[in-house]
Amino acid sequence: MDSDDEQLLRGRIYGADHDHPGPKPGRSYAELVGGPLDGLLLDITGWRPEEIADGVSLATELGQFGPGGRALYDPRPGDPARWDWCGDSP
Repeated sequence: MDSDDEQLLRGRIYGADHDHPGPKPGRSYAELVGGPLDGLLLDITGWRPEEIADGVSLATELGQFGPGGRALYDPRPGDPARWDWCGDSP
């Protein structure tokens, strides 16, 4: 991914419609930090604390395993608004 691709992803919501890619009022988001989805926002509105603590495995074609691969993110200790990349999986 080059710097143009990275700029395109920043501030967009993971999985959002291309016509409405940005944050919406009244929603809760976590910023994905590092890895293939760096800079995207994850909508965590309504997630229970235990769901947040579990982290996520997000489908992406941009990771090490290409199409069908997943990027793994965990909430940052002490800063739940930022989730750090912890690797890719097939």
